[in-house]
Amino acid sequence: MPNLRHLRLALNQIDATVGDLSGNSDRIVSWTRHAADRGAQLVAFPEQALTGYPVEDLALRGSFVAASRAALVALAGRLKAEGLGGVPVVVGYLGRSDTDKPRYGMPAGTPQNCAAVLMDGAVATRFAKHHLPNYGVFDEARYFVPGDQLVVVRRHGVDVALAICEDIWQDGGRVRAARQAGAGLLLTVNASPYERNKDDVRLELVRRRAAEAGCTLAYLNLVGGQDELVFDGDSLVVSADGETLARAPQFEEGCVLLDLELPAAEGAIADDDGTQVADGMRIVHVDLGGEPSPAPAAPITAEEAPRLDELGEVYSALVTGVRAYVEKNGFRSVLIGLSGGIDSALVAAIAVDAIGAAGVHGISMPSRYSSEHSKGDAADLAERTGLNLRTVPIAPMFDAYLEQLKLTGLAEENLQSRLRGTTLMAVSNQEGHIVLAPGNKSELATGYSTLYGDSVGAFAPIKDVPKTLVWALARWRNEEAERRGETPPIPPNSITKPPSAELRPGQVDTDSLPDYEVLDAVIEAYVDRDEGREAIIAQGFEAAVVDRILRLIDGAEYKRRQYPPGTKISPKAFGRDRRLPLTNRWREG
Repeated sequence: MPNLRHLRLALNQIDATVGDLSGNSDRIVSWTRHAADRGAQLVAFPEQALTGYPVEDLALRGSFVAASRAALVALAGRLKAEGLGGVPVVVGYLGRSDTDKPRYGMPAGTPQNCAAVLMDGAVATRFAKHHLPNYGVFDEARYFVPGDQLVVVRRHGVDVALAICEDIWQDGGRVRAARQAGAGLLLTVNASPYERNKDDVRLELVRRRAAEAGCTLAYLNLVGGQDELVFDGDSLVVSADGETLARAPQFEEGCVLLDLELPAAEGAIADDDGTQVADGMRIVHVDLGGEPSPAPAAPITAEEAPRLDELGEVYSALVTGVRAYVEKNGFRSVLIGLSGGIDSALVAAIAVDAIGAAGVHGISMPSRYSSEHSKGDAADLAERTGLNLRTVPIAPMFDAYLEQLKLTGLAEENLQSRLRGTTLMAVSNQEGHIVLAPGNKSELATGYSTLYGDSVGAFAPIKDVPKTLVWALARWRNEEAERRGETPPIPPNSITKPPSAELRPGQVDTDSLPDYEVLDAVIEAYVDRDEGREAIIAQGFEAAVVDRILRLIDGAEYKRRQYPPGTKISPKAFGRDRRLPLTNRWREG
């Protein structure tokens, strides 16, 4: 029978704001008090919880690095002053290497992605992330130098190894070193952005790494939104044999508190700290004290929170993205051009769920080509959701432009979209709302949008959502409302009618684009998976259709570069992940 020790662990998945050192400190103190009041013996917060994540080029500002380091010391003192100094607190922050030698482009004192353990009013130990991700949305090799220490803290007779995010996503490193160090618990703090289906990948990863480390693994993640990124929480604790001991809710702040029975640390703290183990890691032991405590008569066992289904996850991510962008940038209201179509209807529903109907303003801007059902569907949407709706006909402005400029054809069609964009921006400037652009990923991919028209805005909630998924989310949201006994927010006619920009009589999207089922499948292959023409055709798509779609995608890069930021939900979002030259003569096939 193994010799076991008891440890009450608190994992706080919080919503941090980049640059808000004071506000983030307040959150950390508040949640530490919450955990300490419930008897927590080790409290943890996510990666860069003190600074927010990702800090991007703020990491290159010496003043910000210094402010982060000073805020960390001040936080330690504040925790003690408020009676919380007796519990160790693991917190991520932006640090600095004091030993790195100067190199081209990065002077000595290079920033590091760090975490520290605060206790008794001081920084008990600190360490830097070992594996630095440099793919997708991550540019950490641009900002940081890696750490080479495996910090193992001993608390109440248990050895706890500490890691940061990518340290467990890559083979070796701190996972292997944790096994060599004989840790009873591997605690990793993370800022892992949401992507569709990532929670399944994450769970399997944590199970595999727990087995490799030979101990229980606690995975703590950030929640909330930061520009294009959304963090879904979904923190979890898994035993060495793969059993899920706890799993936090998705997209919710909160504390996972549970009692663990872990292998007792063996022997005294080693005098030979700095011994090299796996991947050049050096073990650093820190004794945080605390006598071994008996297991409580009624131990706390955290439950596994119910999982959202796939569409529920995506919808929650989009709501989180809008709410974070609006609130963290100090706005109170949004403005949307409501055409009666599915895209603007879904964006409006997301906005209402994010900030409330009172803060959502819509403008219906009919032209000579607008159908009665489009105007009626916009009014129906407002009645269903309670958002604020006004009507501003653009026909008089349109006629004045045509009289002056004598426009025809595509220029005439685009003029209508640009007049709507100008109207939205004018009202935005006058009343202080931020404009939400309603474009979806299918439109962005193919350039099926008008610069300075339907592309205007401060944020684009569904820019990473393919058109087929737009319909699926709209149906899901209405079904969810019916399940709750509420009014479905999206007019059924907006879902079922053929999509159209209504820029000329009888226009529908399929006049200019292939069927959306085919279009989205090719976009996913070409954009998300970087597959070439021949590989896509080999999947059964007609060569002529593939060639047409690829030409549209390749020719629209300049439009995408000028589109507003929007929530990332896919592995390859435009702007954040996928970066191609504007001037580019390479063409597939």
